[in-house]
Amino acid sequence: MKRLFGLCLMFSAMFGGGAMAADITIYYSPSCPHCHHALDFISNELIYEYPDIHVTRVNVMESDNRNEFFDVVKKCEFKSGGVPVLMIGEKCFQGYGDYMRDDFRAAVAVDMNDTARKMADENRKELSRDADAFRTSHAERHGTISERGAKQEQKKSQKNNNFIYYALLIVAVLGIGFVLTRKGDKK
Repeated sequence: MKRLFGLCLMFSAMFGGGAMAADITIYYSPSCPHCHHALDFISNELIYEYPDIHVTRVNVMESDNRNEFFDVVKKCEFKSGGVPVLMIGEKCFQGYGDYMRDDFRAAVAVDMNDTARKMADENRKELSRDADAFRTSHAERHGTISERGAKQEQKKSQKNNNFIYYALLIVAVLGIGFVLTRKGDKK
């Protein structure tokens, strides 16, 4: 029954004309403990509460991301370049503490209609009842988090290079196998 209620809420949110949850961009440093706490909250709670949210992680330690980060700090009128910095929709946050969780939720839900908010509340309740089961049954939501930056592009490039290498290796092995097993005229 609860699953049916959740599906009804989801379809009414999608077709009822309500706006979707605000997306999140989080600027972080791999060595920052507050960043890791914020990322844990986002990846273990928010993406499950708000099914249509998209999260972009931006590592400020990568030189290609620094200018964007400094532009955001300036736009948000922060006095320091401390991380984490979160852009949730058009709202800016700097730092992380558990006391900020409801502020993050409010920023995510700012343009959502009542039906979508009720669905998020229901998801939060289900998550609090049995987090592991809820996360397992909604594992596809982990795909809503992406990484932006040079290292991510390097990983994609490396995967492409690996594919080409293995494709050529397979062709070579097949070719050698064909030559060795070919029945030809023997004199």
